[in-house]
Amino acid sequence: MSKVLVTGGAGFVGSNLCRDLLNGGDEVWCLDNFSTGHRENILPFRSNAKFHLIEGDVKQLTDSDLSFRHIYNLACPASPIHYQKDPVGTMMSSVLGTKNILELARVTGARVLQASTSEIYGNPNVSPQPETYFGNVNPTGLRACYDEGKRAAETLCFDYRRQHGVDVRVVRIFNTYGPGMAIDDGRAVSNFIVQALCNSPLIIYGRGAQTRSFMFVDDLVAGLKLTMSQEEIDTPINLGNPHEISINQLANLVLELLPESSSDIIHRASLSDDPIVRKPDINRAMRQLGWLPSVDLRDGLLMTINYFRRAMKE
Repeated sequence: MSKVLVTGGAGFVGSNLCRDLLNGGDEVWCLDNFSTGHRENILPFRSNAKFHLIEGDVKQLTDSDLSFRHIYNLACPASPIHYQKDPVGTMMSSVLGTKNILELARVTGARVLQASTSEIYGNPNVSPQPETYFGNVNPTGLRACYDEGKRAAETLCFDYRRQHGVDVRVVRIFNTYGPGMAIDDGRAVSNFIVQALCNSPLIIYGRGAQTRSFMFVDDLVAGLKLTMSQEEIDTPINLGNPHEISINQLANLVLELLPESSSDIIHRASLSDDPIVRKPDINRAMRQLGWLPSVDLRDGLLMTINYFRRAMKE
């Protein structure tokens, strides 16, 4: 049993992680400002004596009387429609928020797992993307607040490790989906499912030939915990599903899984700086963690569809 802090713990990934940690017997402290997280996500945990909520902002975290063995730093909007609403706040969540977490770890001796992102690779010229690839990011574009914020957070992590000896490990998370996503999440999987359930057109931005590699949230949570549990590990480390499909293929698969939907597919103008390809090289994760994603996209989408059916009725 460990005493664990999960920042962004009321968000999609954070709440799934909190659930898994609690099921494993850990004492879990969830820090969230509810800017994109939802109270409904953590409602099932509130009666658990080992779950504690800290309503606050990682950007304003100061010296705490609490100390933790492990800190999972997940606090940052991850969907373009959310992180572009307040780009300065997004950047500061990654930079100032991560610095605050690292400073807490420096003082208390906690081990930190920093949630980075495949977006640090930008619109890659290399595919699949290995951790050794430095990326191709537009530093002045609409997505830069997230992409460059996460890149800066990685720099802070490794500087704190070199300068202060903080035990930190960085994971680069590829497109993740599953139960717990918000109805207004704004990313392709949730958009397509909600649109199909509402018999509205599935909107694809651009030609739809751009590719993504979709990972079910349970696979991600398993990877996060394995990364945190290793005494010695070489990071950053990619966590993603190497099964790559186009956005057109994803939209058609959602409609195939929802045959009762009367939705069709329409195309709109491409989004700014939208990556053309996204596929992880996961050899490092396989070698060091023995980790492989196990949930098939079709099976994961069916579970996600059932979740949205229930959520949209409530």
